[in-house]
Amino acid sequence: MFITDMTNCDVEPIHIPGKIQSHGFLIAIDRGFNITFCSENISTFLPTSATSLLTKPVQSLDAYLQKTGPPGFIIQLIKLGETGKGFVPANPYSIEVQGQLFNLIISDSGDHYLLNFEPEISDLNSDIHRILGSSLSIMLADSQLLPLLRKSVQEVQKIIGYDRVMIYKFHKDGHGEVVAEVKNEELKPFMGLHYPASDIPKQARELYKINVTRLIADVSTEPSIIITSNKFHSTPLDLTHSILRAVSPMHIQYLKNMGVASSFSISLLHHGELWGLVACHNYSPRFINYKEREACKLIGQVLSSALSFRQAEEDEYLNNQLKMAVDALTKQLIRYSSIEEALFEHKVTLLEAVGATGAALLFDNKLHSAGDTPDEKFIAGLTDWLNETMENQLYETDRLPLVYPAALSKRKQASGLLACRLSKEPKEFMIWFKPEVVTTINWAGNPDKPVEFGTGGIMEISPRKSFDKWSQTVECTSTAWKKEDFKSALELKEEVVFAISRKATEIRRLNEKLNEAYNELDAFSYTISHDLKNPLTSIKSYSEILTEFFSLEPKAQSMVDGILKSANKMQKMIEEVLNYSRMGQARIKPKAVDMDKILNEIRKELLIVNQKPRLQITIGNTPDLFGDETMLMQVFSNLISNAVKYSGETYESSVTINGEDTGKAIQYTVTDNGIGIKAADHERIFELFTRSDEVKDYEGSGVGLSIVKKIMEKHRGKIWLKSEVNAGSTFYVSFNKYENPPALN
Repeated sequence: MFITDMTNCDVEPIHIPGKIQSHGFLIAIDRGFNITFCSENISTFLPTSATSLLTKPVQSLDAYLQKTGPPGFIIQLIKLGETGKGFVPANPYSIEVQGQLFNLIISDSGDHYLLNFEPEISDLNSDIHRILGSSLSIMLADSQLLPLLRKSVQEVQKIIGYDRVMIYKFHKDGHGEVVAEVKNEELKPFMGLHYPASDIPKQARELYKINVTRLIADVSTEPSIIITSNKFHSTPLDLTHSILRAVSPMHIQYLKNMGVASSFSISLLHHGELWGLVACHNYSPRFINYKEREACKLIGQVLSSALSFRQAEEDEYLNNQLKMAVDALTKQLIRYSSIEEALFEHKVTLLEAVGATGAALLFDNKLHSAGDTPDEKFIAGLTDWLNETMENQLYETDRLPLVYPAALSKRKQASGLLACRLSKEPKEFMIWFKPEVVTTINWAGNPDKPVEFGTGGIMEISPRKSFDKWSQTVECTSTAWKKEDFKSALELKEEVVFAISRKATEIRRLNEKLNEAYNELDAFSYTISHDLKNPLTSIKSYSEILTEFFSLEPKAQSMVDGILKSANKMQKMIEEVLNYSRMGQARIKPKAVDMDKILNEIRKELLIVNQKPRLQITIGNTPDLFGDETMLMQVFSNLISNAVKYSGETYESSVTINGEDTGKAIQYTVTDNGIGIKAADHERIFELFTRSDEVKDYEGSGVGLSIVKKIMEKHRGKIWLKSEVNAGSTFYVSFNKYENPPALN
């Protein structure tokens, strides 16, 4: 015997109860048309016992059934119901048993056919078929959902005469709510009350999808057990499709605790799923026969269609709103090169893609947001958690603080979360937030199932006895996300991923073209510079011949000297351009470089060239570098010689070079007390042929610092400066520090 305890209440095998409701009787036959199961109460209806019928052919029933037609009529009815798609009987078949009219309803159950015998007599006082049409017209008169439900319960009560008729809607978690009600005046209202999912557990909800109407005629009657011969007893009889299937003892006690004597339900389906029930209670026994229940089934079908239609209208409206937003964002993704700009800097933003109050995008290690969102630090932690937690491309919850406790302090912004992963490495997400909505739920009694100690001390669940209103405040919860939100988020993800891929391809092609142009420019610069040297050499040679072999007047001599000076200056510029071009094509030969040796060589050479007694070149710490020794020599020669040159007018020229290991990098500074550089020129001076206004009286080509910058880029380093006019300059060069130095080419 199955005992409902704390561990198994949601898997009670209610489809094989081994009993039927006792207002009718049941006989099961096998595919050979022999009787294999009988309800024990057969003797109440037939002048024979259940045990005497077992193992006999079904034709033996003919002797007890009047007005049945030809011999073997049950077999003929079964054969008529057999189709290529399964068993579809033409129920009911009216017969007379011991002077009382019965409906024979045939259904199948695995290897058996079920013969359900149920009285034709009914407790209804009206002709249900006559009033059904007008009632349906009244029910469908309203286009709004709530008025439709209110009129439906009123009309159903008129038809079947039950004391209370409710529409009971199932929520996503399986719990139910009374959303419409009509009742006799003396009864306590249930309108607005919620009932826990365990009141109608999952397996029961599944059966409501199959048995669209369900009658419990009298909760006080004892069910009749089903017996079988020893030969057939090993497999319980599946009563899923039996109209007489007995009710779970738990549910019977539940109804008794409510004071209900009879219940009747009509299932309401939406897209094949159980949306709710038309739940009817009577406080005295009440029987509705099969034909009348089938008529009520039509009410359920029409009402289900009306619900689906109105729900479809709402879904379509929301879907169109979100689709318009996604279409607008898609156009922006095509039009603008920046993903962030497309999703955040126009009238339609990422926020409008779903029904949310805040939206965030983590992309390319940057966070962008719109609407009401938590702070950047919280979102960073949340994305770390999502990256580890998410198994699918979409994650949603309307109770984020309950699954991610760090969100408790952010519940006013982030009790609801919808996240869509763009990529796992690097972490890239689109995220939407909903705020907390504090609600009060009125339960029909305490929703926690009470327990009692049964036989053997087992903790068994007991139906609650009180249905008085029990209020519960629900916090840390947002409104639920809709399936349209999920659809919209996934559609937008596809567009964003496509845009990222497209832009990555464009950037790759652009880089390829830039590299080609860069190489062509280097080659062009080298060729031009090299070809200029020949005519320039001729100009210098002729100028020198004129000076050496001809006596020129002072004015003419001055002109020739000017030509020679300009030619020398141009030759120096050509050499520097050649150096710059060579630097673009040069390959690095990296190694550990002794910086103390290099810097002291540069210092010694500059002190010899610049015969200035008050020139001070001070060298501090000299941590070694990893790079191309020749190129590094160029970097520091250029920076130190510039420092010496531009501090030359100072009475006591001072240049200081110092290196520092910062942990992640080796950083050198070259500081002087010279003329300085204005802030507007700090970036420009690294461009080719560009010089600061302050140095126009000093000789130079504007190429040296361009070469330094190119060398630093080749070494994956950085160069910058701090300087003020007449306050000296400090140039910074920073090199990556490597434990295992990579190839730099």
